[in-house]
Amino acid sequence: MSGLSKKVLLLSKLPVFHAFRITGLPTLYPVNITISLLYSCNSRCRTCNVYLKRVDNFTLEEYDKLFSSLGKAPYWFTFSGGEPFLRQDIAEIIKIAYKRCKPGIINIPTNGSLYQRIPGLAEEIVKNCPESDLIINLSLDQIGENHDKIRGFPKNFSRAMKTYEGLKELRKYPNFTVGIHTVISNFNVDDFKNIYDELILLKPDSYITEIAEERVELGTIGEGITPSHEKYSKAIDYLREQMQQKSASGVARVAKAFRYEYYDLVKKILLQQTQVIPCFAGILSAQVSPNGDVWPCCIRGDSMGNLRQNNYDFKKVWTSGQAKHIRKNIKNKECHCPLANASYTNMLASPKIVFRVIKNMRTL
Repeated sequence: MSGLSKKVLLLSKLPVFHAFRITGLPTLYPVNITISLLYSCNSRCRTCNVYLKRVDNFTLEEYDKLFSSLGKAPYWFTFSGGEPFLRQDIAEIIKIAYKRCKPGIINIPTNGSLYQRIPGLAEEIVKNCPESDLIINLSLDQIGENHDKIRGFPKNFSRAMKTYEGLKELRKYPNFTVGIHTVISNFNVDDFKNIYDELILLKPDSYITEIAEERVELGTIGEGITPSHEKYSKAIDYLREQMQQKSASGVARVAKAFRYEYYDLVKKILLQQTQVIPCFAGILSAQVSPNGDVWPCCIRGDSMGNLRQNNYDFKKVWTSGQAKHIRKNIKNKECHCPLANASYTNMLASPKIVFRVIKNMRTL
């Protein structure tokens, strides 16, 4: 199935996903899945404690069973960590995901520190997945030594710049994109304008931000890393102003219009402290932990079931009593968050957001 065909099929199924959320039937697999490959990380970020967690990671053979169970349902895979490129077999894992699932988009965030490995592995991945769009987002939260202090990794910024130079060479592949990603936290929100102005000079294919959140997965509950509505609004309004001044076309224009709305959505969630639009985590999107727990999202981090304990049968976990209980809690607005990965699929399922996106495309 071509990328365009998968997009059309996804859009045609949105009413069915709404029925799934309301009634619990029919059961559909998520289209947006984050695969946490490992918790290990060589950074010691002030916004993340995931490196402290220890689990028995999935093997290559176990991922093969998972992706075989998922089939062609997923459209968007994110392979995260920890630092995902610390997995020696990351290219093989993604090759299997491509073979079994044929996703339209493969996204990998990285701290960029492994400059001697990342460009080569990225090229191997992009060659192995010719019909998928590969996006590698370099995580940069400040400039120079200030970035190193937030990330707890001396010379992280200079190493990331070497990685970036290597990744830029891969732009010769039409299905490759290198972006920059900034986590806006209490440690950099006051300086965001200067950070953006410096990073945009690197001319990434895309520039995105996400707000620092207290997550179960990251072990940051109670850490106080999330900026206030007032401070975040000041920072993100500047970014939105800059977005209005930079033109885009094609798919990039659509993505830009969605990001523009997402940043406004985050502001509203921070202010209202509730779900502003219906959340489809555990329906349209999901996350698989390194040891096989299936979560609706990494904010909640509550397991619908463990794949190892269920013979790697995704359907069995996805339709479990615990999964139904979690979906009911989310539907009843017992949680709220601006998690980017889930939010984009939530926005796709929201007619009023899609209408605004289409409207924004005329002006952005």
